[in-house]
Amino acid sequence: MTFHPSDAPSEDAGSVANQTPYSDMPIMGEALAHEDGQAPEPARTGSLWRDGNFLTMWSGQALAQLGSQIAELAIPTLAVILLNASELDVGFLNASAVAAFLLVGLPAGAWVDRMRKRHVMIVADAVRALALAVLPMLWFLGTLEMWHMFVVAAVVGIANVFFDVSYQSLVPSLVPATHIAEANGKLESTAQVAGIAGPAVGGWLVGLITAPFAILATVGTYVVSLVALIFTKDTEHLELRTEKGSLVSDIGEGLRWVFGNRYLKRIVATTAVSNFFSTLSFTLLPIFILRELGLSVANMGLIFSLAGVGGLLGAMSVKFIVARVGEARAILLGAIGFSVTAVLLPVAAMVPSVAFVLLVVQGFISSFTVLVYNITQVTFRQRITPRRLLGRMNASIRFVVWGVMPLSALLAGYLGTEFGVVATMWVGAFGQVVSSLFVVFGPFWATRELPATAEA
Repeated sequence: MTFHPSDAPSEDAGSVANQTPYSDMPIMGEALAHEDGQAPEPARTGSLWRDGNFLTMWSGQALAQLGSQIAELAIPTLAVILLNASELDVGFLNASAVAAFLLVGLPAGAWVDRMRKRHVMIVADAVRALALAVLPMLWFLGTLEMWHMFVVAAVVGIANVFFDVSYQSLVPSLVPATHIAEANGKLESTAQVAGIAGPAVGGWLVGLITAPFAILATVGTYVVSLVALIFTKDTEHLELRTEKGSLVSDIGEGLRWVFGNRYLKRIVATTAVSNFFSTLSFTLLPIFILRELGLSVANMGLIFSLAGVGGLLGAMSVKFIVARVGEARAILLGAIGFSVTAVLLPVAAMVPSVAFVLLVVQGFISSFTVLVYNITQVTFRQRITPRRLLGRMNASIRFVVWGVMPLSALLAGYLGTEFGVVATMWVGAFGQVVSSLFVVFGPFWATRELPATAEA
């Protein structure tokens, strides 16, 4: 399986349908608080396992992540097998799912910075649940067509934009600055556990009640996430602006913040290029697995699940890896890992007798290294960014690194139709190798630790 380098809502990597255990990393807590004009948060000792408020939010997200994984299997199965979708159809479906990051990604960040992020997430969960519920209803009535799936994917995609930007901006309002890394690690570890169990559960549900009704399980998990967020408390206080800037100026401030940092702009470049080319592969992956290789839906689910094991181990290994090589080199090694292993995907078509094994190995290593990359760079971003800019920072990055994906999905449909699925996989693999060059030739080799503040 092919993974994008960061969200999630772990960021910027994960699947097209959706996309952060380490703790006690040094975080610039007091500097961040003073920088935002807020009083420093009191230091809290102990683990987040004792924080009931965080656990409430975490439990809701854990179930929602499981539901997302079920939908990730059920939706392409519904399109490819039940609706007999073509390569072009799958390209449009994938493009619809992520088009919102290109179309509304930047203003979403500015809007989110003007709203309570937890409230935005609640509304987004409600929209996602209602939109997905339409698919099994139309299938039951015998009227479901591909264009319905395009519309639902687009609506869910818009909700995902607002949810994901708010999700990554909410953590500093839930836990003290010294626990941000631990919170990211726990949230991402849970996402990887869902990645292990979700595809297997999804494959079982698809076989038991068919793909359309398996989607109802995802609807239920989004409802649980919504309820958990209602009972979660946060410490966010909206900034009182004496001079409220325009939407355009707010967006510009977020972009300048991201691309004014020499580390962030290289991370963004690697992630964006990798996402563009991995989307070429991921878009056609269901057709590649189910038609080209002739594997079953259950096998596809198992490949996804075993890849999730790699992601979980990657999340659990981040603290050790960062301690051994440093933050900067952890990002570098992660990028090299997920880019180079992308080549195994088209190679699997050359040796169909061991294709299943190669897909498992590719997914496992790719997921492991993506998680090391994601957790490290997301924590770095959250650490150095003033709270008033968190939404715009995340949205600016998402606009670039996810905004390329709908274009890539459309290109995948065209290339798959004109030149074949396997040829498209080779193009995707080559591009992912190239993506790592932005950090390979950057300052990451010579630097062990990333800056603790915005300076530098």
